[in-house]
Amino acid sequence: MGGLIFGHFGDKLGRKYTFLVTVTLMGIATAGVGLIPSADSIGLFAPAIVLLLRILQGLALGGEYGGAAIYVAEHAPGGRRGYYTSYIQASVVGGFVLSLIVVLSSKALMAEEIWLTWGWRVPFLLSLALLAISLWMRLKLSESPVFKAMKEQGELAGNPFVESFTYPGNKRRIFIALFGIAAGLTVIWYTAMFSSLGFLKSAARMDDTLAEIVVGIGGAIGMVFYLIAGAWSDRVGRKKPIVIGYALTLLLMFPAFWLMGSFANSELAAAAQRNPVVVAGPDCNYSPFASEQSSQCAKLLSDLAASGISYDLAESSTFTATVGGAQMALGSYPWAEKAAKRIKVLQADLSTHGYDFG
Repeated sequence: MGGLIFGHFGDKLGRKYTFLVTVTLMGIATAGVGLIPSADSIGLFAPAIVLLLRILQGLALGGEYGGAAIYVAEHAPGGRRGYYTSYIQASVVGGFVLSLIVVLSSKALMAEEIWLTWGWRVPFLLSLALLAISLWMRLKLSESPVFKAMKEQGELAGNPFVESFTYPGNKRRIFIALFGIAAGLTVIWYTAMFSSLGFLKSAARMDDTLAEIVVGIGGAIGMVFYLIAGAWSDRVGRKKPIVIGYALTLLLMFPAFWLMGSFANSELAAAAQRNPVVVAGPDCNYSPFASEQSSQCAKLLSDLAASGISYDLAESSTFTATVGGAQMALGSYPWAEKAAKRIKVLQADLSTHGYDFG
């Protein structure tokens, strides 16, 4: 939505002034999170304000990212657009890494009690300093040469949004860009940065600070490959790097998470080797996307997955589960309870077989 709104203004008013609006909106919304009174003070208004500020951040990000891509592409020399625009995506990862550094530094400089009470606000308030620097830098920017030429020749779109869909061939291009490029890129990005961080902290039981450092280092290394892929696309075209990147993601995503789980909690992985979990039954159709599983076997598989425990699935006419060859007490398992209660019972049972959930 932010891309549509600010893209419209970027085509009407220019890239530079749209940048000033988006960065100001992002800076104010981010700093605003650090100024929100607690829920104890204003009740449900606190989460409502957070939601509103997050929406504003999303709108600003949409306009910022799309506008930056166009601005850099319009300034890039011929045959180098891929390389120059790759810095935009690399800067996104760089911002994520920088945010981790700020958070980790803030935690290190204050006691945990202070961090939990008011210290968490500091990183948000520091965004005001970044806002001041960004505004100063953007005021120094020149307008895009392409936009200048279009304005001088009277070729600015009357209604950019409508014309983007009515221009011959654009509907197909937009569909491919949205679902063939942007959607996949977004899934890969959020999985690599945020899903992996959540996985390390929860299922893999890694210390929060260590997990943030690991993901931050991975992101910093990944920044180099953005630039390499961008430069490569200038030589071989855009399609080949995108297709190869998606193919590598399909091949490496599950092995990567398996390796993270194995190395992040070696004791848990060792326990799984010594006392493997084997589940068998006639109705074990576990769906990771279902809010509630349809059978007892599927519920058990869901609880194992949530606990970060690998398992083997066998065929059987009766529902059974073993840990290191010993039968699990499925008769006393709290099937009717919510997942959180079931997982506690499961982990307590597995702890007796050497699984460490500390």
